[in-house]
Amino acid sequence: MKDTKEARDSSLNKIAGNPSAPERKPRKHPRQLTLVEKRSLEASVSIATETLEQIAFQHTVLCQTCMPYRNPGDEVRVWERKQGSILLHIEAGYAIDPSTERYAKIGLPFGPKARLILAHLNAEALRTGSPEIEIECSLTAFVRRLQDQTKRGKSGPNGREIHVFKDQLGRLSSALIRVATVRNDRAVQIDGKVVSGLDIWFPKDEQQRVLWPSTIQLSLDYFVSLQKHAVPLDERALAALAHSAMALDIYAWLAQRLHRIPHGKPQFVSWAAVKGQFGTEFGRMNKFKQKFRIALSQVLRCYPKAKIEGDDKGLTLRHSPSPISARVILVEKPGDQGSYPRALGCTIL
Repeated sequence: MKDTKEARDSSLNKIAGNPSAPERKPRKHPRQLTLVEKRSLEASVSIATETLEQIAFQHTVLCQTCMPYRNPGDEVRVWERKQGSILLHIEAGYAIDPSTERYAKIGLPFGPKARLILAHLNAEALRTGSPEIEIECSLTAFVRRLQDQTKRGKSGPNGREIHVFKDQLGRLSSALIRVATVRNDRAVQIDGKVVSGLDIWFPKDEQQRVLWPSTIQLSLDYFVSLQKHAVPLDERALAALAHSAMALDIYAWLAQRLHRIPHGKPQFVSWAAVKGQFGTEFGRMNKFKQKFRIALSQVLRCYPKAKIEGDDKGLTLRHSPSPISARVILVEKPGDQGSYPRALGCTIL
């Protein structure tokens, strides 16, 4: 029997359009799973066999475009992406530093942590039906749920983990985001900050531990738009993909797109278009394909109902059930302060 690595190689060959590539001979002694593979396997089993407990949400614009994968550097103050009729423009912000009483440059949000934080904030806002979110406990619990079971312990996230999430929350809160769509020679644009009313210079307790603020406020324009254009995501999948910004983006893209494809009318996406959406930071196509195939294989383990095929020309997408059904979204759990909107029935920008 093939071990996990050989099975993954076979899957990657199919996605890459290389079905005839020779398969590796089985190992005499199966190797140990990596942490990423272990978390992916656990998520796959959980999604297939267990009841969904936590739903996250992403705005549909950020399912079709994306923030930077890596830190572009604090000197880079603007990030722009265009996908079809959707345009995303992010400007890095400034914030008053209380120690100097001067404005300090804050860098652009980037990487998987920014995506995860936003997905959590979106979910809390939609659950409560309010742009004001209590995060002092909820965000710590969210970070704990994302951690590896063997490392999370009982004390919650450690100082370094909190610092990384805090840094990205600060970047999100200071950035100005413009979202626009152009159709039939008409443009609709929303400008504003996603998060407002947040002190990014997080206070510390007597042990000098960084504290979360008790509440934050989503901007009203963003909150209203989110209520109409939210895409539901399985938090277990986000946890399994938390190591990779590209994998998180691919998962959100498929969750937003596949269920909207008409039955019997598959959609083809060329490799050039795929690279234009997910690989602008890559120079060579073959390098991008290699990275994309690995990320896609990880996503498909967390979204087993996704129907997607690949060849040397591109990807073929077929109608697939959403990873979260509308029936699940509309069920209000006991103790919830609010209920989720009919996100799958929303109007797409």
